[in-house]
Amino acid sequence: MASKLHLFPQLSMEPVTITINVGNRSFILDKTKAEEAFANKRVINGRDSMFFNILPLKYQWAYDLYKTMKSNHWEPEDIPMGKDCEQWRDIQGKQLNEIDRWIVKMAIGYFSAAEGIVGDNIIHVVREKVTAPELKLVLGRHAHEENIHADSLVYMISSLGINPHECEAMFEDIPTIKKKADFVVSNSRALRRKLDLTQLSDKQALAFNIFLFGQCMEGTQFYGLFGMVLSLARQNKFPGIGQMFRYTLRDESNHIELFRQLLLELVKENPEIWTPEFRQELRQLMATAVALEKEFIRDCLPINSLGLSPKEFEQYIDYIADRRLRNCKLEPLVAETTNPFPWLSEIMDLPKEQNFFEGRVTEYQKKSALETANDDEL
Repeated sequence: MASKLHLFPQLSMEPVTITINVGNRSFILDKTKAEEAFANKRVINGRDSMFFNILPLKYQWAYDLYKTMKSNHWEPEDIPMGKDCEQWRDIQGKQLNEIDRWIVKMAIGYFSAAEGIVGDNIIHVVREKVTAPELKLVLGRHAHEENIHADSLVYMISSLGINPHECEAMFEDIPTIKKKADFVVSNSRALRRKLDLTQLSDKQALAFNIFLFGQCMEGTQFYGLFGMVLSLARQNKFPGIGQMFRYTLRDESNHIELFRQLLLELVKENPEIWTPEFRQELRQLMATAVALEKEFIRDCLPINSLGLSPKEFEQYIDYIADRRLRNCKLEPLVAETTNPFPWLSEIMDLPKEQNFFEGRVTEYQKKSALETANDDEL
């Protein structure tokens, strides 16, 4: 587990200044100012400083999550793609069928741009608005991991020899992909302005964005294809791509948790945000995300394949969406949902993903950690 850094000593009746004598010189430190600076740490509207003073920590969870994310670092090139290339070149169709290839193309076509959309929103919307340095720290790591995911798609495309223009065309020309992109991009673009975060409407706009990207997009709309690609890997198809998607999924679980915690902290410090009308707005947002994802699933899996049906994946999306809502203290969309893929739950369950590299932080080496993680998944 990540080591914990402890907070600055709490307010007390001790002297308000500290004198440090070094040789023949004395330095007086104003403890009151330091404690006031800590007290003024906020998710938004906190102490605005160019100095990146992470300590003393106010949001311990953010620093712990940063350490977890950092220890989980991976590089696409460390994952062998030889078997994937052999299967992709099998033009006789002995190892793959047309649906297998289509799922991989849809996964690469969608995620090659979607990861960049998430990273761009972090940098230009969320990270610019938060004021506590430890929150900026973990958000910076989040954005960095989106770059790694985008790079992994480049690695897949170049390894398989797919025409990159084909992937670009898929993102632009397949209606269900375009609708999913427009769903999030339109919101992100609308917030590229100076928000007045003393106003309720702008506070809610930021909270809306955090929920949209963390719970609707990364938390729900990524999971249809995650399930399909991992279904292929379970049948020994595209093992290298499957491994990269497992690592990506582990990262995404941390991203979902980061944005969930960020939303809850924002609401805790600004309770006026959490009106019944706003909560219903978030539930409706998730309902829209689910509807778009179900349309997309039907394009990814137009016929039964992998021993699975589109209806089962749609049920899985309902299950995932309701988990996201409940974890954000919102009412689910469906009264009762069940997971149709118990085996997928073992891979996708959040606690398992968070502990993926547990116990390997102090002597972490990228190559050995990846090999060990591979063993843990068998």
